Amino acid sequence: MEMDRLLPHSTETTILGVTYEGGVVLGANSRTSTGMHMMSRLSNKITELADNVYVCADDAQIVSDYVRHFRIQLGQPTTVKSAANFVSSLPYNNKAKRQTGRIVGGWDKYDGGNIYGIPVGGTVEEPQRFAIEGRESSYLHGFLDRAWREGMSQEEAEKLVVNAVSAAIARHGGASSDGAVRVVTISKDGATGKLYPAGTLPFRDGSRI
Repeated sequence: MEMDRLLPHSTETTILGVTYEGGVVLGANSRTSTGMHMMSRLSNKITELADNVYVCADDAQIVSDYVRHFRIQLGQPTTVKSAANFVSSLPYNNKAKRQTGRIVGGWDKYDGGNIYGIPVGGTVEEPQRFAIEGRESSYLHGFLDRAWREGMSQEEAEKLVVNAVSAAIARHGGASSDGAVRVVTISKDGATGKLYPAGTLPFRDGSRI
């Protein structure tokens, strides 16, 4: 057990964010393991940074340790870009062993809904229509290139995110990648979160998008 504690977490992570007409939707799978042991089927990889900004990360707990400092430094509400710059500056534990980058998404009165991808190296990318990090990112880029479109409704964006994360889980294969999909939607009206249990997900039979 001591050895497992020292091993890096293997989250088989898929995190992503998409923009829609009026806001953004962030999504993540929920499985986390260490060594050969599954730590949780329901871990939370989407963390609140401010009322109007959230971050997706496979090390969400580490990120959340800095939330208090973030709120003091930038106040609330903050801009999504300022939040992304803050997250990119956070120190990385075991940087060489990291599996994924981070994604910051939210809504502010200056720029509306925005998504920022932050790769493992920590550089903030320009605002994107969608961002993906994780084991199946290349596969999902192709899917979202086809499926994302301007003017999507909130419902359509949430469905797109759930479908994409579910497909990534299915590609991981069987019970070794079970778990749920967490989704957070952020708009001018605030943020709402939803949990989609494994038994309700599309593609859980291994079919592909």
